[in-house]
Amino acid sequence: MANELKDMRESYEKGSLTKDTMHPQPLEQFTQWLEEAKSNNILEANAFILSTASIDGVPSSRTVLLKEIDEGLVFYTNYKSDKAKNLMANPKASFLFLWKEMERQVRISGRIEMVSREQSEAYFQVRPRKSQLGAWASNQSSVINSRKVLEDQMEALLTNYPEGTAIPTPPHWGGFRLVADTFEFWQGRKSRLHDRIKYQKIEDDWVLSRLSP
Repeated sequence: MANELKDMRESYEKGSLTKDTMHPQPLEQFTQWLEEAKSNNILEANAFILSTASIDGVPSSRTVLLKEIDEGLVFYTNYKSDKAKNLMANPKASFLFLWKEMERQVRISGRIEMVSREQSEAYFQVRPRKSQLGAWASNQSSVINSRKVLEDQMEALLTNYPEGTAIPTPPHWGGFRLVADTFEFWQGRKSRLHDRIKYQKIEDDWVLSRLSP
């Protein structure tokens, strides 16, 4: 196995990046890349790795889905989950989007804020019905004795909220927004001489730099 891992290599040849061809606003550049990933039929192109840290600096990562782009990047979760507890105690985070089929990735970091209750409720109401019920059924990150606990809770909810009944937004569920201060766009190149373009927010302006791979 060790030798097999050492031999795993790919030659990246699908694109290149220059500062001159990048949009001056990183959120616009990110949106363009996300749309290209969707157009290339990449499975869940909106999936990203969310990295947080506890108040003591203990890191944690997990996969989350991006759901909205406004003045920042928005995702939704249970506010009692481990990630939410981290974000409330230490409101900074990093997002990593990997579109390996396009030999691209984007790293984004910045401060975290909760979205308004109105925005959370508006999004909740357009979720699939069973996803709405799942938000009530799961006490995310808590220990349970078996999967049957979840299944029983879902069955009870299906009885309490029959088809056609409005499902309210759980008070413990809502959105977080990442307001970025850095973006890094990465494009794979031959011989590991990858292209890396970084945007850094300095006062009210975005400054672009090329980084060595």
